[in-house]
Amino acid sequence: MLTLHRAALVLPDPADPTAPSFADGAVLVRGELVEAVGPYPELAAAHPDARVRDWGDALLTPGLRNPDGHRLLERDYHPDPREGVGDRPVPDGLVGEPDEARCGASARRGLQRMLGAGVTAVAGPFERASVRTAVARSGLRALAGTPAGAGEAALDPLAGRPLAEAVHGRVAVGGRADFAVFAPGANGAPGTNGPADGPSAGGCRATVLGGRLVFRRR
Repeated sequence: MLTLHRAALVLPDPADPTAPSFADGAVLVRGELVEAVGPYPELAAAHPDARVRDWGDALLTPGLRNPDGHRLLERDYHPDPREGVGDRPVPDGLVGEPDEARCGASARRGLQRMLGAGVTAVAGPFERASVRTAVARSGLRALAGTPAGAGEAALDPLAGRPLAEAVHGRVAVGGRADFAVFAPGANGAPGTNGPADGPSAGGCRATVLGGRLVFRRR
C-alpha cells in the first residue's frame, strides 16, 4: 500500500543547510521504504490511489537519534504508571538490579517514551540481554555508542539540542521510512524562520518507523 504523509513543511535533511525543503510537501511510502519526496500536489496527482495522512500545519523531518540509550535503558528505571510515582526516569534506578524481567519491562517503557519524542535510533551499547531484546523488538535502529556514567539524560533529543544535531540520517528515496512529525515553531509557522523557530522538546505529534505509524499524539 502507498501512503502519502503530507505536512506544511518537509525537511528531508535538516543537517544539510543546502538540502531542499518542501512547503506543502509530502513523503510517499511504500511498505517500509520511501518512494518519493516532494511537493504534495505533484505526488498526490501522480498517485491518486495513495492513502493520505495529512499532518496539517506540522513539520516533517527525519527521526531523531538518542545518544543516551545506554544510560536511559540500562541504568535508569522507567516506572510503570501503576506504581504511582510519575513517568520520569529514576536516575541509576537499575544499577545493581539482578531481575532481568524488571529491566526489560523498564526498557520497553523507556523505548515507548522515546518513540513519543520522535526517536527512531538509539545509541548503546546494550549489555543486558533483556534490554537488547527490547530494543530489537521496538524496531528502533540500535547504534554504536559509549557507555555513559551516572546522571540524568533526556528521553527527548531536542531537549538542549538543535534539530540539525538531533536528527538521524535523512528522508531519502530508497531509504527506510523513519521520520517524525512535529508541531509548528514558536511563531506558528512550521520552522520556516530557522533553527530558533524549529521544533522544541515535547512537540512530537507522530513517529513513523519502517513505514509504520508507531506513535500518534492524541
